[in-house]
Amino acid sequence: MPIPSFLKGESITRLLQGSALGAIATIVLGFNWGGWSLASTATKNANDQTETALISALAPICVEKFKASEESVANLAALNEKSSYQRSGFIEDGGWAVLSGNDKAEKGVARECAKLLADT
Repeated sequence: MPIPSFLKGESITRLLQGSALGAIATIVLGFNWGGWSLASTATKNANDQTETALISALAPICVEKFKASEESVANLAALNEKSSYQRSGFIEDGGWAVLSGNDKAEKGVARECAKLLADT
């Protein structure tokens, strides 16, 4: 069997070729199966997890504020009449998703609050 052309030549050339191929293989395997990630990917994942935790912590508070309101039965009926994409706006407009000290609702809290209320 003939030797491939990229393996012919001086031994230093083959050493450098092997090193380059080994480095490329290590990088490819590390990012695909080794769990390596870029800092930007890690930051994005951390932000996504933080947002998910924040929503799951604040949505039940929104539900309790909604149920504690004076017209909660009428508001729930009005919420159920809305289409699914309008419900989060209804919750935001009612102010139930806005916690004290904030000017507006956190991203996603009104949507999760409406989902929890619709499931009750």
